[in-house]
Amino acid sequence: MDETASLMGDGSAGDAGGTLVLGLGGTVDYELAWDAEVIERLAREHGVRRGELTTSAPIVDERSLLVTVLAFVASGAGAERFVASSEIVERFAAHFAFAVTLGGTGVRAGLVLDALGIPSIQHLVSIDDTVRRLLPPAITYVSSAAEDTLDPHLIVQYPAGTRVQLDDAVLVAPASNRLIFANDPPNRTMAIAPALADELARARVFLVSGFNTMQDHGLLEQRLDEVRTAMASLPAEALVYYEDAGFYTREFAATVRSRLLPLIDVYGMNEDELQEYLGRGVDLLDADDVARALADVREIVPAAALVVHTRYWAIAVGEAAHRHRSALVSAVVVAATRYRVGDALTVRDVDETRGMPQHSGGAAVVASVEQRLAGAVGVAAFDLDVATPTTIGLGDTFVGGFLAGVVTDQKHEHEQKQERA
Repeated sequence: MDETASLMGDGSAGDAGGTLVLGLGGTVDYELAWDAEVIERLAREHGVRRGELTTSAPIVDERSLLVTVLAFVASGAGAERFVASSEIVERFAAHFAFAVTLGGTGVRAGLVLDALGIPSIQHLVSIDDTVRRLLPPAITYVSSAAEDTLDPHLIVQYPAGTRVQLDDAVLVAPASNRLIFANDPPNRTMAIAPALADELARARVFLVSGFNTMQDHGLLEQRLDEVRTAMASLPAEALVYYEDAGFYTREFAATVRSRLLPLIDVYGMNEDELQEYLGRGVDLLDADDVARALADVREIVPAAALVVHTRYWAIAVGEAAHRHRSALVSAVVVAATRYRVGDALTVRDVDETRGMPQHSGGAAVVASVEQRLAGAVGVAAFDLDVATPTTIGLGDTFVGGFLAGVVTDQKHEHEQKQERA
């Protein structure tokens, strides 16, 4: 972890040459302040009953959105879902207090990197005055948008133990998690800016994410062709990180893998996506179950380095996994820092997190998996008791922390080459 600390905040991200290009689309998020009383009131007004809760029905109005939220609260899971219109998002959000923030994996990772003193370049597919106002000066961007648009994403973060009284049942969330609901035409279209290829020619890192919201298979294939063409300009030493997500059309994930996997150095996913790939639940504190799950998902996603990050541990498997141990450590400590202090994290906060206890169960799983799976490397998450944890964008924070670690590794390699010269 000390290696990562040597770069944070010192403004030296350019020492090894190149930039960090993060994409492919950003969002404007409405982050709801969870209010069980409001949820209960809406449930009474809509007459929602326990037996009709489902996570898979189409979301066509406020009631079906509420039913989906309640179903996920009862399970403790997180997810991303499509809604029929942005008007539904606006109407539901109006019942709550909410913060307007920037989202999308690339943007949230960039915000974390900015807090650590590392600038980046965003590839955006939509833009408006909210985005211009909230992006820090150190984050520049290229955009494919032809005009200003606003299609907010609804972010629902519920705490562990929250109780919701229905007419016929009481729901208790077994864990804290986050839900995303959106209808976002620019991200669904995912137009690629012509300037992307020029930016990639100077890149040391390229983060790819966002294809999960697309719903036209032919257009998806076209965009993948365009991204592959732009990636041809990447320097040979650049690292490509792909972060998975909840695909609105699950079959599209296989299309993305088939087209991009040979170009990806690190393929990341969270625990929800792991279980969605496997079609079964995984006991994240059972070393046997975790080892089986990682071996099975590796058959589906045979990436050079496959990273799975969860609330208890982060583990990389694959022939190149060993190269990314320090980046994995950086990712875990930065994500834990945002979990406990929120968006206003500082380098000092990160330093304080390093001295906090790690999860003993997660550490046991990591130790066991490293013995069972050849080449696997892992890091236990931190065991933090936080009254109001931040789970929104936590996976994106993990990505930002990982990329900060990559930058540090690249900087050290560059310094060693100079010394040898």
